[in-house]
Amino acid sequence: MWPFSGQPPAVEAKLAARDAALSTAGEFSETEHQAYLNATATEIVSRIGKGEWTATQVLEAYIARAAQAQKLTLCLTEVLFEQARAEAKQLDEDFAQTKKLKGPLHGVPVSLKDMFQVSGVDSTIGYTSWINRPAKSDALLVRLLREAGAVQFVKTNVPQTLLAFECSNPLWGRALNPWSAAHTPGGSSGGEGALLAMDGSALGVGTDIGGSIRIPAHYCGIYALKPGWGRSSTEGTTSPNPGFEAIRAVNGPMGRSVEDLKIVAQVLFGQRNSNYFPAPVPYREISLPKKLRFGYYTSDHFIKASPVCRRAVLETVEALRAQGHECVGFKLPGPGYSALSLFTAITSADGYQGLLRHLGPDPKESAMFLITLGPKLPGFLRCLAAWAISFYDPIFAHLLTQSRHKTVGEFNDYVALKLEYEREFRKLAWEEQKFDAIIAPVQAIPAVPHHGCDNLSPLAASTVQYNIVDSPVGIVPVTRVDPAKDAVTAEWFTGDDHGSRIWEDALYGKKAVYDPVKMQGLPVGVQVVGLPWGEEAVLAMMDVVDKALGPRGFGPGSWSPGDQKSG
Repeated sequence: MWPFSGQPPAVEAKLAARDAALSTAGEFSETEHQAYLNATATEIVSRIGKGEWTATQVLEAYIARAAQAQKLTLCLTEVLFEQARAEAKQLDEDFAQTKKLKGPLHGVPVSLKDMFQVSGVDSTIGYTSWINRPAKSDALLVRLLREAGAVQFVKTNVPQTLLAFECSNPLWGRALNPWSAAHTPGGSSGGEGALLAMDGSALGVGTDIGGSIRIPAHYCGIYALKPGWGRSSTEGTTSPNPGFEAIRAVNGPMGRSVEDLKIVAQVLFGQRNSNYFPAPVPYREISLPKKLRFGYYTSDHFIKASPVCRRAVLETVEALRAQGHECVGFKLPGPGYSALSLFTAITSADGYQGLLRHLGPDPKESAMFLITLGPKLPGFLRCLAAWAISFYDPIFAHLLTQSRHKTVGEFNDYVALKLEYEREFRKLAWEEQKFDAIIAPVQAIPAVPHHGCDNLSPLAASTVQYNIVDSPVGIVPVTRVDPAKDAVTAEWFTGDDHGSRIWEDALYGKKAVYDPVKMQGLPVGVQVVGLPWGEEAVLAMMDVVDKALGPRGFGPGSWSPGDQKSG
């Protein structure tokens, strides 16, 4: 990472401390450990409550697999095994005396994205300058999970600055996809995605401002929920740019079943302290109508979805129709890049100085290249380049003009445009179309190869869409890449659902990033988008989708050693 010298002493010490903690893990044994990994969080609590398992037994199984996952994917940052062992032991002792569970997550091993503050533990989020700055107290979310009986035992890897979906930074290294070492697990909650897909944790929590929960869930084949803003506390979440609130980051559960996500939502939603945030709206039990009305689309007219991502949406639609639900084709309002245009304009207003100011001696990751390019260009050069490019790809040219420094007045104008677009979307989708939910691609392609984010960061447009309009969104894994079904055909290039010529050529042209042979076996999910403040309905409809699709090789026990293809 540092091209002209060895690692700085602080980095060496940090990595050595992690390795020392990992060395206390037992060797994974399928005979001894696999039964615990095959259980959902709900089942773990049930078995402990019946006296069949102990929290310590469960924890040691997940510690063994987490250590195995780290060797294959570099998904871990801080390793809290000894603290977790003490907590599990206390849970077992208390249960032996009282025969009562501490809470709905009693004895469940839980992983945390590195951002979440744990008392006495660093939250470096990959910045070497933030080593040896331990948190003084637990994040509210961390405290709530512990009070519910969860055993927090690891923190997980993230991209530098958190504004990328290549999970790599100079401190903790580059995380790998659990199904293919040649591909990324996504970001920014990429370490969570990889660990959960490998059954290295029973439950996890991530954050999302542009797809950071949903992209790793899609890339790794797990379930996840991005709530709307205001449902769970963000206090104690380390951020590289804490004053930025024009687009709100949210916390949400990531896991291996819809049922497990629901438990975390029940624990976190509406719970607050003296800061009077979030909104005092706890989890509410709801009842869905027997016949649901779903909107769906397979292209946002910005970057056309690949054959496999299109297939995932259509297979979901077919399964829902077979259950008697109504599914109606839907087109997003305005140009397909509207949300990404607003996101780019707003996040780049300070030239990304807020994100980059903490790099210090760290080299800037290549995944930040295209994201941060625009503000570095002189105004006249940006305008000239945009004018020249516009004759070939007006979409690319437009987005280039949006990525620049802005005055406070301009920034406020873009936020006003965001609010206007939000109202337009909500009126169309929820008032006029009266959808219960929308089924959409998570991204145009499955997991990108390493360094794919360098020039393809606009792929996040599919997820950014629902940060801009602040919709709750669930991710359900649907299928896997199959070269026999998912090749790009001549027919795919026809139609009026195409968008940016430059980015579609990068994905599907002569040097195509989308390669169903190299991507064989990679998971593919869909977004289940719901109404504002409708997280409970989203979870219920995720369950409808999951059951309609039937068994398909996702969930606890679906990953085995040897499933990761070599790079």
